[in-house]
Amino acid sequence: MDAGSCTVARSEREQEGRPPMKHSIVDQNRAAPQTPLSANPFAGLSSDGLAPGPQGRQGEPAAPKNRGRVDIIRQTAHRGGKTVTVVTNFTGIGLQEKQALAKAMQKTCGTGGTVKDGRIEIQGDKREEVASILAEAGFRPVFAGG
Repeated sequence: MDAGSCTVARSEREQEGRPPMKHSIVDQNRAAPQTPLSANPFAGLSSDGLAPGPQGRQGEPAAPKNRGRVDIIRQTAHRGGKTVTVVTNFTGIGLQEKQALAKAMQKTCGTGGTVKDGRIEIQGDKREEVASILAEAGFRPVFAGG
């Protein structure tokens, strides 16, 4: 619509005895010029005077961002009242890598542990330490159970 048709619409309202509209859709569309969607709003900006962005580590292979969800459970059942941290639901990981993770967890936590039935068991309630090791390895640790 152009400005002429807008004034005609207003005069028709006034002729009918109704007050003119304060904010009509026509006025809103006319106030904001339409730009094509392909126009880049940042095209006119330059990066002169800005500090360079962070650089990735060179020569060190990055761990995959998300290797899947693993559950961290604290168990005491059938263990004589002793608490054990159990890590389950590994997908796409072999026995060798589970053993390497278990060894790193044992060293960090300062406790014993083992790999049984595809699960990693660490002695004691060490859920926070185990979660940090798993996050560094690219897993998404989730605290499950009690």
